[in-house]
Parts: sequence; C-alpha cells; structure tokens
Amino acid sequence: MNLPQLFDLSFIGRRDQPALEFHGKVFTFGDIDERSNRVANLLLARGFTAGDRLCVYLPNCLEIIDLYLACVKLGVVFVPINILYREREITHILNDAEPKAVVASGETPPGYEVWRREDLAASVPSSRPPVTLDGDTPAALVYTSGTTGVSKGAILTHNNFLANAVSLLTCWQITAQDRLLLPLPLFHVHGLGNGLHCWLAAGFHMRLLERFEHQTAAAQFLDFQPTLFFGVPAMYVRLLGTPEAEAREIGNRMRLFVSGSAPLPAQVLEEFRARFGHTILERYGMTETMMNLSNPYIGERRPGTVGMPLPGVSIRLSNGDSGEVLLKGPNLFAGYWRREQATRDAFSDGWFRTGDLAVRGADGYYTLQGRKSDLIISGGFNIYPREIEEFLMEQPEVAEAAVVGVPDRVRGEIPVAYFVPRGACDEAALAARCREKLASFKAPKQFVKVEALPRTALGKVQKHLLPPPEQ
Repeated sequence: MNLPQLFDLSFIGRRDQPALEFHGKVFTFGDIDERSNRVANLLLARGFTAGDRLCVYLPNCLEIIDLYLACVKLGVVFVPINILYREREITHILNDAEPKAVVASGETPPGYEVWRREDLAASVPSSRPPVTLDGDTPAALVYTSGTTGVSKGAILTHNNFLANAVSLLTCWQITAQDRLLLPLPLFHVHGLGNGLHCWLAAGFHMRLLERFEHQTAAAQFLDFQPTLFFGVPAMYVRLLGTPEAEAREIGNRMRLFVSGSAPLPAQVLEEFRARFGHTILERYGMTETMMNLSNPYIGERRPGTVGMPLPGVSIRLSNGDSGEVLLKGPNLFAGYWRREQATRDAFSDGWFRTGDLAVRGADGYYTLQGRKSDLIISGGFNIYPREIEEFLMEQPEVAEAAVVGVPDRVRGEIPVAYFVPRGACDEAALAARCREKLASFKAPKQFVKVEALPRTALGKVQKHLLPPPEQ
C-alpha cells in the first residue's frame, strides 16, 4: 500500500464530507483531493518525476497540504523547511537536497527556481495522475541535526508514514467522529506525520491554524469544539492561563490531549488535569522514527514517563534496564540522504541508536533521562549547540563559545551562550546578530561572559562546570 491508497478512505469514501477549516473556509475531502491533483499535474507539466525533490518554505496554509499530497501522489520527495530558518540554514538544506524547485513565501537564497503560492493556481486537470508507487517509495526528506551540528536529511518512506498513522489511530482510538484542532507546524514531523496523516487516514474534521497563539487559543477551542489536540509542552503551559470556567467547558468536549516533541514536566500535567479535567497523554518520537512509545489511552498515563512501545516497535536499552534507547520497527527511516557513513553509524546490529537515555520500570513504563549529546529542545524544536557555537566563533569579538540549555517553564529549555570575548564586546550587537542570522528559537536568550571555558586535559569543554546564568 502507498499513502494515496490509504487516503482514499477519505478522498473517495468521505468525498463530500467536511474535511478542513482554514481561515474561516471549509473544504471537503473531495476538494482537498482535487486541489492536490491539480498541483500534481502542474508539477508533471513542469518536468517533475519520481525521486525529484521539492523544497517547501511556507507557514501552515492550504498550499502546503496541496504540495505535500501532490508529491506523495507522484513519488516526488517533499522537503519541508522550518519557516523560522534564515539564509544560512536554508542554504545548507538547498545545497544538500538539490531540489528541482522551491516553493516559498519568504526570502530564499539565489540559485534555485522559486515559486510563490499564486504560481500553483494554474488551470490544469483535476484527475489524479497515473503513477505507480510502493511502500518503500520516499515520501519526505526531513532535516534534523546531529551533535556535530551538520544538518542531515532523514528519508521517510510511504511505509514509515503508513505504520505511524495506523498505529496512532489504533492506540489512541482516533475515528472519523473526532475533531482535531491543529496548531503544529506542518514542516515538523509532529504536525505532518501525526496531524496530517491521522486526519486523512481517519477522515475526521480538522481546523488548521497558521500558528499557536496563546492569546486566542481558548477562543479557538470554544469555537471549534475539538475532541482531539496535538501539542507541545510550551502550548500546555500557555493553556494553563485559561480561566477556570472556560477550561472546564473545553475539557467537557475534549476526548484526548497529546503532548510530544519535548519532555512534559510532571507539574504541568498535574496542573492541567486539575484545570481541564484531562490527563495529557505523553509520547516519544523522533524525526528519524516518528512515534516510538506512548502512554496508554486506556490505563495509567504516568507523569514523567513516555509509556510503552507502540505496535511493531521493538526497543532495548544498551545496559539492560537503563542506557541508550535502541529501536527497530516499520517506523524507522530509510537512512540519511547521501550520507552512507552517518547512516551506518546510526545503527548497531540493525538497531537504531537514538542518543536518548532512559530507564525501564518493572511494569514496562519507560522514563527518558536526557540525551547522550547536549541537544536542547525548546518549545518542541531541536537546537544543536554546536551549530550556534560555530556561528558565534565566526564573530570577530568572540574567542571561544559554548552553548547550553537551561530549564524554562514555558519552552522546556532555552539556549544560553557562554563566551570568552576577544577584546571589547558589545553584547547587544552580538545578540542582535544572532537574532538576524539564526532561527528565533536558536538565538541565545542570555549571554554570559567568562574568562575561560573549563576544559579537560584533552581540550574538551566541560559544560557542566560552567557557572549557572543569572536568573
């Protein structure tokens, strides 16, 4: 089976039913099918063939759905780019993926054919192009970074997305009767792999938001009356500010709140349960694997844990009941794009090495204990300190730099930069340069000037010996 065949449960079986709300407009599953067919035919007319890459640099919108579905119908590889990325980050992805074209709403580096949203409105047939695909066909190339700071493209196949969607529909009892409020960005596997695929596989009614805005979040819930919500911990922290009466009304209509992409503080889970009357279901996934473990839908949702393996996912820890999380399953990606050595290094005897540390309880619940690397997860986004450190080292006023994550109630963690100045240093100018050249979530939120970075005898920086930043 391929993704279009799974989606036909909705495209054909629920063709005239409401599928999507966006900016006040409602579209049926038939509308969504035909829109993406037109884009697929437009791609064919512009020379796209199976295996070509299409980079998409757009915020949440109808067109990003059209483009993704057009790609999976053709066997074209969809390459989403984080809308918060800047020229430095975008250039790397474009150079690595070598797309046939880029669809963007913002500024992009020169050297590539760039289309705008209005370029997709061509008058072309609405019938689906006859293309033969199988489950091993690459569907998306989603970029994630490693501890070296080099961003790598994870190749996700039709089978990967199929396995993920079917597993979640079964374990979380998602049906066509649900209503999903989705504020997650579709350039991220959380929104794309969980939100979009569960929507089309189950055939429920979804309202897509361009972004999560905490000022209007409660109003969105009360107006749309969803039964299902996928979010990150930072969103749940913001929702705790909802007045008690509104929170109870929202909770009375909801069936399931799910949290992922970053650790959910146990205190937030407890406060949310008290205010909304629901226990958030926490799960654990990665770009390379999508969903791996989940707290049960029926059963104890244990604070601080990520539950147990999902169907088909095998897990072991490197030291028995503790250690690095190693995985096998149909959800595992096909490898890193054009990086054979990195792909080999990511596996050990056929098991994918996640780099995450965990312990397993006697009853099978897993608790994540941190990462082998110094990865920072802020508001659901991965931040790799090496990338920021390398940028800081390029600045004339910085001699040495180290970036660490510090706890933050709203975003989970935030990056803080420690640096050894090279003579006089205007910290405000340095901070402004970071905000200009790096994605907003990567820009350090605090700069700490130090005389020297603590190092081992072999020169490795000992980040745990850095002084705590001022609160």
